[in-house]
Amino acid sequence: MALLLVSRAAGFALSSRVVASRSAAFAAVRYSVPHPGKSCRRGTSPLWMSSTASSADVDVAVVEAQIKEKGDEIRKLKEDGISKEDLGPHIAELLALKAKIAPSEEAKPKKEKKKPQKKKGKQPQKKKVAESEMSESELRQVRLGKVETMKEAGVEPYEYTYQPTHNAAELQALYEGKLEGGEEDEGSDVAVAGRIMLRRVFGKLAFLTLQDESGSIQLQMDKGRLGDAFKDMKAWTDAGDIVGVRGTVRRTDKGELSVYAKEWTMLTKSALPLPDKFHGLTDISKRYRSRHLDLIVNPDVRDTFRKRAVITSSLRRQLDELGFLEIETPVLHTQPGGAEAKPFETYHNSMDMDLTLRIATELHLKRLIVGGFHRVYEVGRIFRNEGISTRHNPEFTSVELYQAYADYNDMMDLTEKLICGMCESVNDSLSIPYGEHTINLEGPWRRVTMHDIVKEQMPEFDFSALDPSDPESVSKAREAANARGVPKVDAMNSVGDILNACFEELCEPTLIQPTFVIDYPVEVSPLAKPHRSKPGLTERFELFITGRELANAFSELTDSVDQRVRFEAQAAKKAAGDEEACDVDEDFLLALEQGLPPTGGLGIGIDRLVMLLTNSPSIRDVIAFPLLKPDP
Repeated sequence: MALLLVSRAAGFALSSRVVASRSAAFAAVRYSVPHPGKSCRRGTSPLWMSSTASSADVDVAVVEAQIKEKGDEIRKLKEDGISKEDLGPHIAELLALKAKIAPSEEAKPKKEKKKPQKKKGKQPQKKKVAESEMSESELRQVRLGKVETMKEAGVEPYEYTYQPTHNAAELQALYEGKLEGGEEDEGSDVAVAGRIMLRRVFGKLAFLTLQDESGSIQLQMDKGRLGDAFKDMKAWTDAGDIVGVRGTVRRTDKGELSVYAKEWTMLTKSALPLPDKFHGLTDISKRYRSRHLDLIVNPDVRDTFRKRAVITSSLRRQLDELGFLEIETPVLHTQPGGAEAKPFETYHNSMDMDLTLRIATELHLKRLIVGGFHRVYEVGRIFRNEGISTRHNPEFTSVELYQAYADYNDMMDLTEKLICGMCESVNDSLSIPYGEHTINLEGPWRRVTMHDIVKEQMPEFDFSALDPSDPESVSKAREAANARGVPKVDAMNSVGDILNACFEELCEPTLIQPTFVIDYPVEVSPLAKPHRSKPGLTERFELFITGRELANAFSELTDSVDQRVRFEAQAAKKAAGDEEACDVDEDFLLALEQGLPPTGGLGIGIDRLVMLLTNSPSIRDVIAFPLLKPDP
């Protein structure tokens, strides 16, 4: 019995321990920390709060709403400029509200240290990024943002008109030698307009470099003078913007002539930065593809095209003064003619006609001479489907002129006169630099026959001693040319063709100073008059300077029967596969049969001439928008 009682007592004790253990476990669950990230249900206290801070004592949602309301009130007071002293009680009230729901240090759950995780996605940048570190796309967005800001402020970022009183060069000339450093012409009132090339801001003072067509001038922007407009200038302007500025003229302490601004106007907000933002515009291909940027950042390029305009103006003026008339001729031809060149082909839809772009203006201008005009010319675009090099572009500009009752000797005199006049229009001297050479354009220029100049390079062989009609002469000429390494002569079947090939290979590169090479073979001169005393040759010349052909001229062929024979010879060459040979032009022959007076004709390549007179190494440097392959 005693044993039984002891056993029951032990069992009761064990049962008590189990109950106590379960109670402890329940208590642990009741006050356990909630899962991180899970908020408590509305109207209940967080599970980690002590039993004294239950939902019966504090309504958390109500207090949180009060905290938000008080926070908004404090932010509004700060915006209204409340002092720190007056703001103090409001801060204290906010802290008291937060304390109502803050857990005690003992009740706060112990947080496990988490391993740092890599930030996902793009994080907001705390510091302002410098423009030099932005991409072009980012800069564009910033600038377009300024456009919107200006519009919201009622300011037009793309003005309609502006009236400058002076350009930069005029002001520089007007004040040359005037105004000491720091001195201002207070009676002046000038307005300038142009593009901001450089922008330097120093607190309440800024200096902008303004560029217009004539040059550059500095703008001085002072907050004391501009007032609120100075703040707008700082916020809204960037290098590349086009602005107008009115003010007085002063010379800075460092001696820089400046427009001391009284007011400024945004004329055009630039959405893209200038090229020098990205280390300048020096890549040749990019310069040609983005000629507008090339002109903005490279003053020498603008000067080249300004000189080109002056050169062509001088040419027209000289011809007009000599009694020539400029008459335009068609660009679309039913068949190419007037030169040996492969044409561009096109098609006219409504007329159902195959056409070509002109490779020369010659044949139509000659028809004008037949019609009764004595002196005509045209400055126009020519199109040839040929290779591209530093001397060749598929479309180029030439002048062709024709003068009745003149011959190729008159054309040599006229060529010399015209080119010297054009040179003097853009240079101070007739002695000009080109690359490593100094070119002397003082007349008279050298005149040498093709036979003689080839003999200078091939003293062992005399082409003039050959009989062009003798087949044996062709073999001898071919053998001599091969011995000197002249290419492609084995396919040539005439002495004249081989002579011309030797000249082009051996002589052309040596003709640095102005040289008229005269008396070309008839085989390569289908439109020139036969030489009056040298069988097999024609009265034709080409002008060479710096190893390049600049001009080509004839005593024009006036015999319609002879002209037909030469056209037929050209047509045979074309039928044999020569893409540069021409067909028989029946319309021109019909006009020629009506009677063409003795006529001298001249063609000058404007692009190559501008290259010479501006010391430009490539034809693309003097053509504003040269043809280029698509950017890869």
